[in-house]
Amino acid sequence: MPVVSPPTAPHIVVMIPEKADPLDIFGAWYEEAAKSEPNEPSAMSLATVGPDGTPAVRMVLLKDFDSSGFVFYTNRQSRKGEHLLAHPKAALLFHWKSLRRQVRLEGPVAPTTSEEADAYFATRARGSQIGAWASDQSQALESRFALEKRVAEYAARYVVGKVPRPSHWSGFRLQPLLIEFWQDGAFRLHDRLEYRRSTLDAPWTTRTLYP
Repeated sequence: MPVVSPPTAPHIVVMIPEKADPLDIFGAWYEEAAKSEPNEPSAMSLATVGPDGTPAVRMVLLKDFDSSGFVFYTNRQSRKGEHLLAHPKAALLFHWKSLRRQVRLEGPVAPTTSEEADAYFATRARGSQIGAWASDQSQALESRFALEKRVAEYAARYVVGKVPRPSHWSGFRLQPLLIEFWQDGAFRLHDRLEYRRSTLDAPWTTRTLYP
């Protein structure tokens, strides 16, 4: 059989300076995604670990990020809430298909303050606030009617004035020890740049990775 030569690999351009602050890079990529993603640029997969070591993953929405970490909110009595409270470590993944980019993060998770949770809850649509009270997230639902009944009951309870935040509904902040930036390349010769630190107070170190 004739020997088929592999295609010539394209020149891989360094996508980002290795000494840049990873939060600055993420911010720039996130801003680009906000302009190009058709639905939710803030959508990210959240991976947690259960009591028996079984991993679980689901989509959540990023609500804030800065040097202290990446914030999302949920029912703390949900499956992911229970996982995070029992094993406060997690991983996040952003995949922006329109940009052919993704960002991975890993690190410890800590609860947000009550003040932060109150402030964000106050910005939610009233229907979403009622829903936070009505939904026993991750628990078995006997019927759609049962859920709608609970929504109606809480809507009647809080028909006047502000809807208070349920004590079981709050936020978590992932504090990254690892951030990896991935950008699609021809022939699957992708660009990968990893930032890693040993502790939250340690400086970042970088390395490029094989695709």
